[in-house]
Amino acid sequence: QVQLVESGGGLVQPGGSLKLSCAASGSIFRINFMYWYRQAPGKEREVVATITGAGSTNYADSVKGRFTISRDNAKNTVYLQMNSLKPEDTAVYYCNANIRTDSTAQPNNYWGKGTQVTVSS
Repeated sequence: QVQLVESGGGLVQPGGSLKLSCAASGSIFRINFMYWYRQAPGKEREVVATITGAGSTNYADSVKGRFTISRDNAKNTVYLQMNSLKPEDTAVYYCNANIRTDSTAQPNNYWGKGTQVTVSS
């Protein structure tokens, strides 16, 4: 079994910063892509940032220059550093990872349960 657990969410004022973490645990052979998604009330879930196993990154236009995704492969953990936060960044943030559980298994996508980020004065 594989579990993803997010942490680091909370309430922050506009212009502030937060750093989210997502730790994967369980039967893990290799983690390929890792993602951060978010879902605001009444809106569809959207991808915010992506990082490959080699460390290449990609961002949604709405967060470019403000958010940074990174990973620590030794800890099976992905991070999202969020700076210059805006009220429109308010959402539940979810971690997603493409994981192989052994050398012969096909990779599957796993989701965390999410962490709330609220940007408000």
